[in-house]
Amino acid sequence: MLGNFSYSNPTKLFFGDKSLDYLHKELKNYGPTVLLTYGGGSIKKNGIYDAVTKILREEGKCIVELSGVMPNPTVEKLYEGAKMARENNVDLILAVGGGSTIDYAKGVSCSAWCEEDPWEKYYTRMEEASCKVIPVGAILTMVGTGSEMNGGSVITNHKLGLKVGKVFGSYAFPKFAILNPEFTFTVPQYQMVAGFFDIMSHIMEQYFSDADDNTSDYIAEGLMKSLIHSSRIAVKNPKDYEARSNIMWTSTWALNTLISKGKTTDWEVHMIGQAMGAITDATHGMTLAAVSIPYYRHVMEGGIAKFARFATNVWDIERSGKSERELADEGLKALESWMQEIGLVTRSSELGVTEENIPAIADGTFLLDGGYKQLTREEVIEILKESL
Repeated sequence: MLGNFSYSNPTKLFFGDKSLDYLHKELKNYGPTVLLTYGGGSIKKNGIYDAVTKILREEGKCIVELSGVMPNPTVEKLYEGAKMARENNVDLILAVGGGSTIDYAKGVSCSAWCEEDPWEKYYTRMEEASCKVIPVGAILTMVGTGSEMNGGSVITNHKLGLKVGKVFGSYAFPKFAILNPEFTFTVPQYQMVAGFFDIMSHIMEQYFSDADDNTSDYIAEGLMKSLIHSSRIAVKNPKDYEARSNIMWTSTWALNTLISKGKTTDWEVHMIGQAMGAITDATHGMTLAAVSIPYYRHVMEGGIAKFARFATNVWDIERSGKSERELADEGLKALESWMQEIGLVTRSSELGVTEENIPAIADGTFLLDGGYKQLTREEVIEILKESL
């Protein structure tokens, strides 16, 4: 039975090769001071920085720049951004980049006027913001996280060995997001395919939960099939506009809260992957790829019918004459084959994980109960060893 739920998503999206033009109109809704935040400077090489700052100047905005947002934003960087936003009394945070930059902007938006340590309040106690929250706008340059249309904000605390995702309420969702597929063309292939698997993992985390036949699962299957098809085109021609635009749109719908409605959802792959990232600082999508197959083999018996459905409805594996267990096995083999085909890491050892640091990764893994099996710490260690 589809569970009870409410649904609201306040983010306004502008999509397509002319979508940046809409920034003019959106900026008129906010005060004069804009905190422009971005990563390592690639947007200066590909011309996006010049295009965005030109519009900001034309709209009479005072630009406060905060660069250097790393792929796994740290708590120290969060404090830096919060201080800068507060001291400059910014009216809008404009994040130009991928999911990490947008995640970071949401964290800063809720932390700038927080009266206590935001790490403790948001990432330890998981409380909601009770202070002024600065509006966020997003200009997406790399797909994968869906951060442009959700309240997620993942921050790493190296001192504690933790990488924690806080999901803020709709008040922290970007007010608007600009999605131009052409802005993703210059992303390096390694990062591009890592983003592809992040999308796939988001869908599977929601799909592989509950046993009921519901609309959310049919939507999820369509999104997965679209991603698989377009990813095969994109790895051969990263500038194929149709493939990259379909992937960008799939990424947004994979994690804008829609397909989770009426479901418990799992997220244990993300918990293990994030813990791995806290230790290795590896690319997020690759950590998910490294642990997904051993994890799903470990929990498959608890949802065997769904794994069999995954094989037939997503991978078009013929059902006749096969048991659900045989179908489920074939579905996971098809998933692993696709992962290898597009160039994903499938072993955690390729990301720097050693048997010696497995206990620390297990210690940093939050154990959830929304999937087909709630893991113990010992089972996490077993999965991590299998991932090597």
